[in-house]
Amino acid sequence: MDPQLAQKNPEFVRSTFASIAGRYDLANHLLSGGMDFIWRAKLARLVAACRPSEVLDLATGSGDLALAIKKTCPSAHITAADFCLPMLEEARRKGVERLVQADGLALPFSDNGFNVLTVAFGLRNMADWRAAIGEMHRVLRPGGTVFILDFSLPEWEPLLTFYRLYLHHVLPHLAHWATQRKEAYEYLGGSIETFPSGQNMNALLEECGFSCEAPRPLTLGVVSIYQACKRT
Repeated sequence: MDPQLAQKNPEFVRSTFASIAGRYDLANHLLSGGMDFIWRAKLARLVAACRPSEVLDLATGSGDLALAIKKTCPSAHITAADFCLPMLEEARRKGVERLVQADGLALPFSDNGFNVLTVAFGLRNMADWRAAIGEMHRVLRPGGTVFILDFSLPEWEPLLTFYRLYLHHVLPHLAHWATQRKEAYEYLGGSIETFPSGQNMNALLEECGFSCEAPRPLTLGVVSIYQACKRT
């Protein structure tokens, strides 16, 4: 499916992740070369620096980030939300306690309920990025912090050329081997190309009522962490 059409089709995204829920972790570890552990650990440390009491991990998937945050913030109450029930069942199996089935575009939480919100590799798959960020803004307390971890495009041209070759020609075949569902990752490369990254992501966050820190590129810019504070 065309990446833009896939992103605008929530049922495609939901059914796709439901179909690979049992092999999702294997695919993540394989396709990232194990770097996903490092990326989540980095984000969890940044969350811990905020000393949060109430954390929402949106698009939690199989719950790996929620579990990483629990290790660094043992006293925080962590709610993990996703709109794909089979993925939440995987998270429950791994020990994530507070799970909610929720659509990122219409969160079932009251205003100003969390002081930290995280979303890792999930915003990119939502049908309307601006609306999703608007919901994040609504449920965060004034002065609360949102962290977004997602794929980005390296700025160094030789690496970008290699990265695009991997995204569009290598990754789908590895994903097929790992999940037996090649179509689940065929749209990934295109979705990364169209997803705002770097200062473009910060500009979107600013438009939605956040004040941003400088983007943090990781692994030579293959992924980035965005940190922004809800303006009071």
